[in-house]
Amino acid sequence: MKQPKTAKLYRMVMEDHVCPYGIKSKWLLERSGFQVDDHHLTTREETDAFKDKHDVKTTPQTWIGDDRIGGYTDLAAHFGSPVKSEGKSYQPIAVLFGMMALMALGAAWVATGEPVSVLSAEWFVSFSMCALAYLKLRDVESFSTMFLNYDLLAKRWVPYGYIYPFAEGLAGVLMTAHVLNVVSIPVALFIGTIGAASVLKAVYLDKCELKCACLGGDSNVPLGFVSLTENLFMIAMAIWMLVKPTVI
Repeated sequence: MKQPKTAKLYRMVMEDHVCPYGIKSKWLLERSGFQVDDHHLTTREETDAFKDKHDVKTTPQTWIGDDRIGGYTDLAAHFGSPVKSEGKSYQPIAVLFGMMALMALGAAWVATGEPVSVLSAEWFVSFSMCALAYLKLRDVESFSTMFLNYDLLAKRWVPYGYIYPFAEGLAGVLMTAHVLNVVSIPVALFIGTIGAASVLKAVYLDKCELKCACLGGDSNVPLGFVSLTENLFMIAMAIWMLVKPTVI
């Protein structure tokens, strides 16, 4: 009879704290067919002693046979699972635009009774503007600092970096509600045009490799076409809202 695969796991399980990576490590081992010899480290002193004994800096720690695999990230890599990259990635902005598109389709369907409509396209842009503004407003200081790397106006007038996310959010809310076009249209057109010109100069003329501030100051999204898209959306939405009464 084939013996079950076993692994030893040491993780923090305290009254006031249960390590989430320890829980994930146990789940990953069990999902991979291992019987887990689960050792709980129940106090800070016990945890520190364990780290000193095995010369490790973090817990959890997993052993398979006599081989120490390491923490959760090491364990995930051992089983061939994707490991989160610290490098630049378009995934965050792709996820945001995808979710905003689904929200816009759902909301417009309720409002119009049509699965796809002009309203769903309008709300996709305005919802995206609101979501992007929110991400910037989480930490305006960090956003404004990253923004200074490439924005033409912010480089000349620092307060613009602080104003930008509020302006984007305001335009997005007003365009969602279809009110005060006299405010939303010029605001979106202005910040979108400055933003597009800034990205074009930094990426395509100066050939700079920078991170985009579109998702806030902690973004790993590369400055480039996707960054340009945010600004082109705002410009297109402003122009559409301006001509819409004459074409419908």
